[in-house]
Amino acid sequence: MSLVLPDLTDLLDLAAREADALVTELRDAVAARVRRDGRLDRAALDAGQHGAHGLAWAAAYAETLRQTAAWARALGPRLGEADALPAQILAFEYLSQLAGGLPMNQGEMFRPGDLGVAADRLQSVIERLRPGASQAVRARIVALLDQARGQPSLEASGLDETLEAVRDQFHAFAAEKIAPHAHGWHLRDELIPLSLLQELGDLGVFGLTAPEAWGGSGLGKVAMCVVSEALSRGWIGTGSLGTRSEIAAELILAHGTEDQKARFLPGIASGAIIPTAVFTEPEAGSDLGSLRTRAVRDGEVWRVTGAKTWITHAARADLMTLLVRTDPASKDHRGLSMFLAEKPRGSEADPFPAPGMGGGEIGVIGYRGMKEYEIAFDGFAVPHANLLGGHEGQGFVQLMATFESARIQTAARAIGVAQNALDLALDYALARRQFGEPLAAFPRVANKLAMMAAEILGARRLAWFAAEAKDQGRRCDLEAGMAKLVAARVAWAAADNAVQIHGGAGFAIEQPVSRVLADARILNIFEGAGEIQAQVIARRLLEGAN
Repeated sequence: MSLVLPDLTDLLDLAAREADALVTELRDAVAARVRRDGRLDRAALDAGQHGAHGLAWAAAYAETLRQTAAWARALGPRLGEADALPAQILAFEYLSQLAGGLPMNQGEMFRPGDLGVAADRLQSVIERLRPGASQAVRARIVALLDQARGQPSLEASGLDETLEAVRDQFHAFAAEKIAPHAHGWHLRDELIPLSLLQELGDLGVFGLTAPEAWGGSGLGKVAMCVVSEALSRGWIGTGSLGTRSEIAAELILAHGTEDQKARFLPGIASGAIIPTAVFTEPEAGSDLGSLRTRAVRDGEVWRVTGAKTWITHAARADLMTLLVRTDPASKDHRGLSMFLAEKPRGSEADPFPAPGMGGGEIGVIGYRGMKEYEIAFDGFAVPHANLLGGHEGQGFVQLMATFESARIQTAARAIGVAQNALDLALDYALARRQFGEPLAAFPRVANKLAMMAAEILGARRLAWFAAEAKDQGRRCDLEAGMAKLVAARVAWAAADNAVQIHGGAGFAIEQPVSRVLADARILNIFEGAGEIQAQVIARRLLEGAN
């Protein structure tokens, strides 16, 4: 007897439609609370964050269901057990959460009733999906995961031949060159070896999406997702190496002068130039408009003074995309400018061997390999020719244009971390025996593994959907934000459950799963904390509400 529900693709479509209908009701309920005279009231939106952010989460779940349904329908007759079973569990669980309580985090639940909205419309679909989320289905998913060990994913990707080949190549590379060494690098808190950076550069990682005219591969954001996920599955540090190159190249391509493009893009694409993003300040996290680090014109150079923090890979970097205030009279984002600030490459012993620049490492529990730094500038000189685009006051606008790609890439990194957690949990659950049975045979363990697989499937569909929108040139800040929001939570849940499956062994630092837990925690913070992400999504959803 097949465990796949009859007419599953029709049922997945129905689940997505019902979720969308609920989101429309929730949006209207929030809009009634936060709009005044046809416009959003910022104070009311801030005061009603719980409901607004609940709307954002509900919309992200609905979009996940929609993209999962679209992927299943596109597979058509190729839709097999390994695709169908996780998809039907995902639809059942997400609809059930939308109806009864959606976890925005471990301590904050959102329910439609919080906004006076009834979710009764979902119940009939939930009941039709319920047989597809049985214990037998979950046990079968574990068996399928066992059979699929060593493959890029349990389910069919739906990628074309080129991207499938890219996926296979980087999956094999990560398994051979990264995964066996990752935990040692983490425990020793070492920088990623330069030899590995060279190999990644030779494989085209740093110029993956850059145009061929500037030394890149000319591939799209879906390729970026595929590569970032594969490398992050080996270790998040290596999966994150391309992030700063992606940000720098996108800034220069969109806003740089022809001279700036010629000087920097080929080196960034090849990996010869390692960039870092220097935006965050001690008193200004997500509020970039309040940055204080300033630059003053001094002939043909600008003198930079101030403090920056949480700068990744800063010591080893050759180029800083540096956001500073060039208009001292301004109090918001309109006085900010972006510089392409070159610096000598430092070392662990002497991280910043440049006049007017100093700083040190920030110790962190995870996301090691590139290291985090705080930087103090005191008259640090940047040539006027390195003002991005040659125009002052455009820095904030220039930076905002990169957030879509950065958040899509972060979602892909999160999926890789979640997949790594599932790999480790599955291996342990199949090998470890208790009371004469492998751990994977116990329902509570099997349920965790099956839900990991289901949520990874959905997060992957959502991230690739956002990437496709970006490749098509469409505005996709909403889709990118949703992908990042969902994938970061999925990664944390997978890592936490992987440690639980390991039991006491998972709490030992020598176990790789302990590293994955530490790595996963940062994903809901950087590139827009979950709360900020939900606020941005809510605002976008409410912009068109009546």
